Amino acid sequence: MITNPIGVMALSKREIIRFLSVASQTVFPPLVISLLFMYIFGVAIGERIDFSVAGLSYLGFIVPGLMAMHLISASYENTSSSLFIARWHNHIQEVLLSPLSYFEMVLGLLAGGVARGVVVCAGVYLVSLPLAPAAILHPFLLLYFILTVSVIFACAGMMGALWAEDFGMLGVWNIYVIMPLILLGGVFHPLSLLPKIVRHISQFNPMYYFINGIRYSMTGVSDASIAVCALTALLMAVGFFFFTVYLFRIGYKLRT
Repeated sequence: MITNPIGVMALSKREIIRFLSVASQTVFPPLVISLLFMYIFGVAIGERIDFSVAGLSYLGFIVPGLMAMHLISASYENTSSSLFIARWHNHIQEVLLSPLSYFEMVLGLLAGGVARGVVVCAGVYLVSLPLAPAAILHPFLLLYFILTVSVIFACAGMMGALWAEDFGMLGVWNIYVIMPLILLGGVFHPLSLLPKIVRHISQFNPMYYFINGIRYSMTGVSDASIAVCALTALLMAVGFFFFTVYLFRIGYKLRT
């Protein structure tokens, strides 16, 4: 389906250079925030609470959750800001007039979101090592979840950027939907600590499966079936990608 690989590579390169050129705003803040979370919740508080899930310390439990949280946020924020600014300044027309299919346009823009998500997720893991050194039990499974989850939210970022009419609307989905679902999805707590009714509700939260998939990949511990987690991530990644391509094809808020 890729007939212009050079064009896709050029667009991908532009998106990756874009976020790397402002790494002080796009890469390092999540690492600092994660380090603070690890110290405050994992070290200062975690050592004073009685917590044991399959032999994990509380710090070892929250590290995969923090990786998932910042993977999702970074992937979403990269494509949402990039595409919205392109619409705002009207230089999206340069992409639309290029010899790229809609599939290739989405793929090129997607690359920046996935790359930023992977860089930030890996960075969170690296800064966790001095506090909670741990091997990754299932590295290929972890790579699978990182890629599928970053694709989902990079596509979600493009959908949000197409929907938004101003900068205020741009952050609505991230602030009022994505972040609450992430925090309720098990970043800081296992499902077993929740009331029974809340446990059942949590099983309808897709973030619950993404976070547990990443946690199982690293520690071998999960509240959910890993097969269900993997299937949920795959189906949503494919569905979100092709829906984004469809929005480009019909020119949803792209053509004036």
